[in-house]
Amino acid sequence: MQRIHFYYAGLTGFFCLFLLLMAWHTVLLPSPRWPTALLLIVGVGPLLLPFKGFLDRNLKSCTWMSYLSLPYFAHGVIEAYVDQDARPYALLEVLFSLLLCFGAGFYVYKAEKA
Repeated sequence: MQRIHFYYAGLTGFFCLFLLLMAWHTVLLPSPRWPTALLLIVGVGPLLLPFKGFLDRNLKSCTWMSYLSLPYFAHGVIEAYVDQDARPYALLEVLFSLLLCFGAGFYVYKAEKA
């Protein structure tokens, strides 16, 4: 498999995770306890830090994006276990974070081997 396919898998995982988190906290299941703006800043904000470099296919940014997806995986697993109402969204978060992690990670791995 060519490394560009891994990059596109990571990019798909990123955009799906980004859109899921935006929709989850605003439209699908807004929190009655926490302000929506705070949840968006804390939940979506970190994804935007290495975003420009990730779009430019910078290997260091792709590596950081892969690392950054792991807390989203942990959050999704915990939410799926704790909250039955949020379980479908949490499982999608797990799926998309794994897609981002492995896509970006294998892209960097293949680029280093080439």
